[in-house]
Amino acid sequence: MKITLEYVWLDGYESEPNLRSKVKVEEINTNVNEFKFPEWSFDGSSTKQANTKNSDKILKPVRYYTQKTFPLENNRVYVLCEVLNSDGTPDKTNLRSKVKNQEDLWVGFEQEYFIKNLKNNIILGHEIPHVEPQGKYYCGVGGNVVGRGFAEEHMGLCLLYGMEITGINAEVALGQWEYQVFSKGSLKAADDLLMTRYFLHRLSEKYNYEIILHPKPLKGDWNGSGMHTNFSNDRMRTLGGYEYFQAILNTFGSRHHEHIKNYGFENNLRLTGKHETQSIEKYSYGIGDRGASIRIPKQTAKSWKGYLEDRRPASNADPYKVLIEVIKSLESAETLMEIKMKMNTKINVDKIIGKYGTIDNNELLNEYQNDEDYLVDSETMKGSNVEPEEIKFNINGKQ
Repeated sequence: MKITLEYVWLDGYESEPNLRSKVKVEEINTNVNEFKFPEWSFDGSSTKQANTKNSDKILKPVRYYTQKTFPLENNRVYVLCEVLNSDGTPDKTNLRSKVKNQEDLWVGFEQEYFIKNLKNNIILGHEIPHVEPQGKYYCGVGGNVVGRGFAEEHMGLCLLYGMEITGINAEVALGQWEYQVFSKGSLKAADDLLMTRYFLHRLSEKYNYEIILHPKPLKGDWNGSGMHTNFSNDRMRTLGGYEYFQAILNTFGSRHHEHIKNYGFENNLRLTGKHETQSIEKYSYGIGDRGASIRIPKQTAKSWKGYLEDRRPASNADPYKVLIEVIKSLESAETLMEIKMKMNTKINVDKIIGKYGTIDNNELLNEYQNDEDYLVDSETMKGSNVEPEEIKFNINGKQ
């Protein structure tokens, strides 16, 4: 049986990597779950990932997406790939290889995007000179929204191919939409988000649209686009606790600039302190606060168990970069909690005496008092900066 494999990867553009793809036809005589997807090469000099003298790069399949009706003749399978050097090592643009695969990290991405009509090169709904201000477009219906057919078809395609899209809605700005993706496991979360973006771009070809992931494509009093990142690990969901969440929130604040550097190109145009954002120069958190850097859901704050929402990532942020920073901050928070627990642990003197053979203060004093060989005199105090006559001891050993 012949099937088509569409290999997908990120290129080497530094400010904002692009998705690339190429298709090959394969003969398959087994179930897709047992099929070993072959590695494939491409010209890295055409994707800013190599020079012409050493241009071969390797595509390493890491995850595949196929319809639930598989196997069918001539079915399309989408294969997400990492980029390797010719010697098999990860290419420097391969950030996926640097993400720790934490299965207990649950991630929900809220991907916002604008739709541009390529016929007139204008964002949908903005063709007329005077568009009404934003206000009634969020979750609007009828004449208050544009592009619903595209957004719903995209959702349907993602669900058909096994991606965990959990919902869509029209956003605050006209011509802007959002969808949500939820996945368990850090790598799967980033992979799924990347492939849903790929489906956005692929479907836009059919509509003669262009997907705009820039964080602020409309100037003036319009919302920008973000990729709010909801996250929780096992401890946040099960054990929780106010002190633990405070450690997380404070750690994210102490690493604010590291997060911002990896949260998307030209994000400063969006994070202004207006339009449901905190200023890029500030860090804040608050319960139910959509103008904060990190929002604490009210349900989480009730019992201090649950998830947090980082509202700083831009719509064009690389999900691998975002999760690398989230994981680093969570690990730092764990370290802080361990240190604090050790500092607050009460020392059981009796256990130390038994374990290390030490003696308590009373026994030590008794030894000094009954030691005929011990005498505090001028010879004993030689080398001290204090004159011997200034030091006096009473019977209880107190100075």
